[in-house]
Amino acid sequence: MSKFYEPMLYVASKVHPTVMGVLVVLKEKIDGNILRQVVEELRVRFPYFYVRETLSEGELEIQPNPLPMTVRNSWDAIDLGTEASNFHLGAWKYQGKRLAFEVNHILTDGSGILPYIKSTLYLYLTRKFGIALDPTGYRLPGSEIPESETGNPFAHLDIEHAEPPLYQKPAIENFMRLKDADHPPKFTYIKLSEEQVMRNCKTFDGSPNAFLAVMIARAIRQFEPDDKDPITVAISVNHKAILGNTNNYRLFSNVVTVDFPFDKSLDDLTKACTVTRGQIILQSQPENSLWALKKQNESRQKLDSLSLQMRLGIMEKALSGDRSTATISYVNSRSFGVLDPYIEDQYVLFGPDVSAFCIEVACINHAFFLSIADRFKDDGFLNAFLRELSKANVDYEIKGQEPCALCGFDRPFLAQ
Repeated sequence: MSKFYEPMLYVASKVHPTVMGVLVVLKEKIDGNILRQVVEELRVRFPYFYVRETLSEGELEIQPNPLPMTVRNSWDAIDLGTEASNFHLGAWKYQGKRLAFEVNHILTDGSGILPYIKSTLYLYLTRKFGIALDPTGYRLPGSEIPESETGNPFAHLDIEHAEPPLYQKPAIENFMRLKDADHPPKFTYIKLSEEQVMRNCKTFDGSPNAFLAVMIARAIRQFEPDDKDPITVAISVNHKAILGNTNNYRLFSNVVTVDFPFDKSLDDLTKACTVTRGQIILQSQPENSLWALKKQNESRQKLDSLSLQMRLGIMEKALSGDRSTATISYVNSRSFGVLDPYIEDQYVLFGPDVSAFCIEVACINHAFFLSIADRFKDDGFLNAFLRELSKANVDYEIKGQEPCALCGFDRPFLAQ
């Protein structure tokens, strides 16, 4: 039986790929040969990303993958875990000035993937321009891989004897499902002023997550004025950081939810942001994360007692359908350090699998970069959200829009 902090491999499937990525736009065209070289060189520093899945005695396992990780000059999607990706669970792509790394989310989360992205860019940029930059803070070939990075991120905690937290928010089953959200997903890339967003957070007693959640809720009330179901916005939280380990690559993120009942006015931004921020804080205490880990471990033990095919079927069913009206995830990066002058944009990517409208937030070079994924045919709801930003005196710049081209995922060995 795998250790509780190792990947739950059966969570991802061909139908629900569970793939995330990071997209970076540089100021000059990408040199694919240099990128391929540094991606391969970083294998020794980040061996946990250079892996493949195998089937052994009826169980899925992770093993080192000696084949090169694919670095393709194309934005077209491929399937991770297949020959197209050399059976890796991650893959690079580039086109013009932009490059992206996409990885199966079961392996890592935003906080785990960013050090790898930063190290890749450090080696790439110093080699591309023949420059020397301060390597402090970058994880480079030859540097030590600490136990805290790859081992049990909660070794210092007694998860088994965790007590229920003082506050547990009950789930809402009848949350609003946005209409006509059954079209092929697309990404829209938006740039916001960090100064303007943070000014609003200070003025209205909010945080970036709380402020954006209120903007989404106000847009929904304008877009669906007759739907009286409560709006639920899921906001990602990082259990590792909450419990004191910010240096571990493994996936231990989850969500807290904030609700906007139909009979509660959103006209007063200060009140709306204060209430929303309070909901987030109440659910983001260490005791909540510790309890969540205990319940997760109990569920995992029950699932591990079942056959692999039963587990895959249960997860397939559990992942079907929206789990909130909208979602927000803010990967707290703030800076790439000495690399910032060479970077134009940075976006975190995740498809709208869990709700019809998803916002991934990144912050760099004094700007917030929003990757918005949705399943609407047109931009009616997106425009409603942007109008709410304008009403709050936040300027926005649409940097681009394109069909969702995230990698898929498959396990061809299961069909053999």
